[in-house]
Amino acid sequence: MTEAVPAVPNHYLHVLRTPHAVPMVVAAFIGRLPLSMMGLGSVLLVQDQTGSYGLGGAVAAVGAVTTAISGPLIGRYADTHGQRRTLLRLVVLFAVAGGLFVASVRGEWPRWTMFATAAIAGGAIPPVASMIRVRWTHLLRGTPRLPAALAMESVLDEFVFIVGPVLVTFLSTTGHTTSGVVTAFALAVVGSVLFVGQRHTEPPLMPHEHRNGPSAMRVRGLRVLFVVGAAVGTILGTLEISLVAFADEVGHKALSGLLIAGLAAGSMASGIGWGTVHWRQPLRHRLVAVLAVLTLLTVPLMLIDGYWLMLPFVVLAGVAVSPSLISSFTLAELLVPRAAVTEAFTWIGTALAVGVALGASLAGRIVDSVGANASFAVATAAAGIGAVAVGLGQRLLHVPAERAPLAVLAR
Repeated sequence: MTEAVPAVPNHYLHVLRTPHAVPMVVAAFIGRLPLSMMGLGSVLLVQDQTGSYGLGGAVAAVGAVTTAISGPLIGRYADTHGQRRTLLRLVVLFAVAGGLFVASVRGEWPRWTMFATAAIAGGAIPPVASMIRVRWTHLLRGTPRLPAALAMESVLDEFVFIVGPVLVTFLSTTGHTTSGVVTAFALAVVGSVLFVGQRHTEPPLMPHEHRNGPSAMRVRGLRVLFVVGAAVGTILGTLEISLVAFADEVGHKALSGLLIAGLAAGSMASGIGWGTVHWRQPLRHRLVAVLAVLTLLTVPLMLIDGYWLMLPFVVLAGVAVSPSLISSFTLAELLVPRAAVTEAFTWIGTALAVGVALGASLAGRIVDSVGANASFAVATAAAGIGAVAVGLGQRLLHVPAERAPLAVLAR
């Protein structure tokens, strides 16, 4: 019989006592905050200009697709040339593309320019969230604190998705519709520059022969985790569009950010608990369990017709999101060669982006043609596919004993 064993109290505080950790975490938080703002802000901006959620979802999906395509390439480049050099180049391109995107929407330029600039901005978004996970891996590899650090990052991701949607919705619906997107782009630039300045935590370059080795995707277990990332991304992309449309349908559009924040609040709460417990049950078994739970928890969303009734069910559905991501990133760190950790993390980030694009696009079309409640079925289907993939791929997710001491957490 499996059971959980309480971890050392103040587990996260021990992680934050790592030298130079706090300023690194603060900079990364600012840099990743726009991740929860740009897609929703783009949808709100485009919908305000055109009246179509489908078009807004399609524009957001294009940005997510280019993020997915560029993510592994950026990760491999960072493994080869270093995070500082990579981020400095990305920030410039990202800032220019962001400005052109806003101009194309507000200036009523040809529609293709809207998609083109969204694609460039999405492809150039600085992957601060992946890079800080690589830094934690460098700082804490081989110690029991690394799983807690990775769990903390997932918790912070969820906190970002609490603050970001509320902020961008408030800015976009109570002021100028461009203010949400502009704020998101500005925060991404500022946070990335501050993150670049954290030189003490930047991992050193690996020897040249290792950095030019085969892709991390040669590891078959990472392919399973890619499916998980795509499934979770599809859920998030679907809910981002569906919850806004649902709030609009029931007359509470200005409160749509609160629903998305509720999803993230449930996920963050479970992530905090997940990261402060040492589990005896193998991690690959826990991953399939939480995905199965996530599948079940999305079903009620298709049936609810009231805003205030929807809110607690959204929070409940969020409970299974963070454990899925924590498990995926932890398994990736244990399964791939150490010289390819950045690339592995960006592959999962890519999968998330692919899923967000797919979910946003499908949900937007269903909302326009059928209604918001029907679009939640996309999230249910995605969670079910993720659970099946992990169930069938259990052997591929087994961590070799030589990756101890952390392997005992994920066998």
